[in-house]
Amino acid sequence: MTTYDPALLQTLLTVAQTGSFTQAAARLGVRQPTVSQHISRLEKQTGRTLILRDTHSVALTPDGEAMIGFARSILAAHEQATAYFSGSRPRGRLRIGMSDDLALTRLPQILRDFRQTHPLVDYDLTVDQSGRLNQRLEENRLDVFIGKRPRGEERGRLVKRERLVWVGTPGTKLDLAQPLPLVVYPAPSISRTEMHRALNRAGLPYRGACVCRGVNGLIAAVAAGVGISALATSLVPPQLTPLGPAHRLPELGSIDLVLLTSPRAERRPAVQALIATVLSSGSQSFTAPREAR
Repeated sequence: MTTYDPALLQTLLTVAQTGSFTQAAARLGVRQPTVSQHISRLEKQTGRTLILRDTHSVALTPDGEAMIGFARSILAAHEQATAYFSGSRPRGRLRIGMSDDLALTRLPQILRDFRQTHPLVDYDLTVDQSGRLNQRLEENRLDVFIGKRPRGEERGRLVKRERLVWVGTPGTKLDLAQPLPLVVYPAPSISRTEMHRALNRAGLPYRGACVCRGVNGLIAAVAAGVGISALATSLVPPQLTPLGPAHRLPELGSIDLVLLTSPRAERRPAVQALIATVLSSGSQSFTAPREAR
């Protein structure tokens, strides 16, 4: 019977999350050839190609996608067994901050499952904009923050990197000679900053047509035709439509969905257990369930 080494599975998950052998090596604290060796060993064990890679990109094959699902389950079980037999069952209260648009993803379910596995851990959960949650973390008012980080920052554990896209409705029409109506969050807002940066770079005028305090308000305003906005690709709900080349809008680039911890709390067993759970869930933890999309 084939036994899969958790270290190899963790390497595969990390490559899938970062989309890069180099970034995976940096996160794991190993050299890039080690990452390549781990993937090769895993492919040899399975007898299947798991990753297609060239000089520009890394992509999972269908067999790789299947192995990712198995890897999450195996690593989660491994972490639970280690915690159980170590005699240090996590306990206490965690102050968790979650970006409100991630409430539309599988993350709440993952937190619920974590609570069932670790019944001695309780939550203080704050759902807000990423900008404000970053401030709360810096002020030591949160133990863990799960959300977006500003461009250029390297803090935290990268769970998923994906494109930020313009969103509107199927009937959205834009006159680029007039100020573009934007639906935005209040400052500080990472998506708002990226929209302004892209439009300023392109020399396009814009105005704040609607300021929303939460993602549900933003979705409702865009769906009502008040204006356009920006969301991470996997967070675009069925009510909205990504705006394509025909709208002649500038590229917004990518956005990092990350897990950040307070230095004062990082070594707490409860925090370490939550980090392991979210990372073992991989990029799927920041993806909307199929039935909700």
